[in-house]
Amino acid sequence: MKSAPTIAIAHLGCEKNRVDTEHMLGLLVQSGYNVDTNENLADYVIVNTCSFIEDARRESIRTILELAECGKRIVIAGCMAQHFQQELLDEIPEAVALVGTGDYHKIVEVIQRAEQGERIHAVSEELTYIADETVPRYRTTNSAVAYVRVAEGCDYRCAFCIIPHLRGNQRSRPIESIVKECQQLAAEGVQEIILISQITTNYGIDLYGQPRLAELLVALGEVDVPWIRMHYAYPTGLTPKVLNAIKQTPNVLPYLDLPLQHSHPDVLRAMNRPWQGRVNDRIIDQIKEAIPHAVLRTTFIVGFPGETEEQFNHLLEFIDRHRFDHVGAFTFSAEEGTPAFSLPNQIPEAIKQERRDELMAKQQAISLAQNQKEIGKIVDVLIEEEHYETQAAIGRSARFAPDVDGLVYVESSDRCRIGEICPVEILDCDIYDLYGRAV
Repeated sequence: MKSAPTIAIAHLGCEKNRVDTEHMLGLLVQSGYNVDTNENLADYVIVNTCSFIEDARRESIRTILELAECGKRIVIAGCMAQHFQQELLDEIPEAVALVGTGDYHKIVEVIQRAEQGERIHAVSEELTYIADETVPRYRTTNSAVAYVRVAEGCDYRCAFCIIPHLRGNQRSRPIESIVKECQQLAAEGVQEIILISQITTNYGIDLYGQPRLAELLVALGEVDVPWIRMHYAYPTGLTPKVLNAIKQTPNVLPYLDLPLQHSHPDVLRAMNRPWQGRVNDRIIDQIKEAIPHAVLRTTFIVGFPGETEEQFNHLLEFIDRHRFDHVGAFTFSAEEGTPAFSLPNQIPEAIKQERRDELMAKQQAISLAQNQKEIGKIVDVLIEEEHYETQAAIGRSARFAPDVDGLVYVESSDRCRIGEICPVEILDCDIYDLYGRAV
């Protein structure tokens, strides 16, 4: 009898992609397949691709071509499979299957059909699927952290963004389903749950006829997990009701990731986000008034078509005024299939890079000042690893989200165990990281 093939997954892209990867792994393991982290030992390699911007596509293609040169049978999954479909099948003969963003739950069937010699195109045009708590999952994060997807897709049509084309319209999970999954993760010892979707503040509109994020947060307050973090909170969705839920629910961290993209009303209008320019300042002030100790992260796009020097300076002044704890800056990427692709007055790449560098230089000084405020405090730190040379523990305080923010380096690490939250006195800092001693 032929033994089951060994399968590896190369994961690329965002945390939403990561959850898809984890469900594919869970389904394969449940069905008896051998799953290995070593791609060299695998019969099949599933490449879960990203197609958000040009750099992400290049990384995905490079990974696929490197595996093809090694003679691997490749399953191309995720956003590039959804985006390019026939082009990938035509250009990459080693690809035995395509699996779209709404079809990852079919992965076992796809492998079975590939074993029979079939070349599979499993890419739905209408995206309706979202996994719930009953779908097996094999987590790829460290044992203390888990992402929980509360919704998939997006109903907005920002001029620069291809996500609705790749992941469909918003579809939310019921509150009860999310709570059950979080309870399962709590039973596994998870210390931090990160709620993700494209627009988390719009959670529930499609199911309940109105946003239900506040109700979800209150329900999650009953789950025995110390930290619940929320990503991607559009400012208009941070109503007094939501802010009060954050404030009143002890395990919901006052950490808000606001994907603002720009500050100038004319640029936001060109981005097809005209509502935002009228409310940015007011809502940020309301957040700070409601939750004075809130940690604010945001992302900005520089070099959007037609962005003038005056509009860029408006953005610099906005950053200076609000002093965000963390900022990510991206140069505009012209994505075919989006309205912004063909807009006039495209900005030269050199100017985009100059603006990004200038913005980040300004933010680095602010980030350093924000970190310096932590010196002398005793803060809770979730320990995630140990430095192999110094044996110092490495973790994150509640101010830092995984992968995008800083770290906390902890002396006297024998008092801290990986996977636990440890009190740490902060002694020093740099632009991004904190340094302390376990107490």
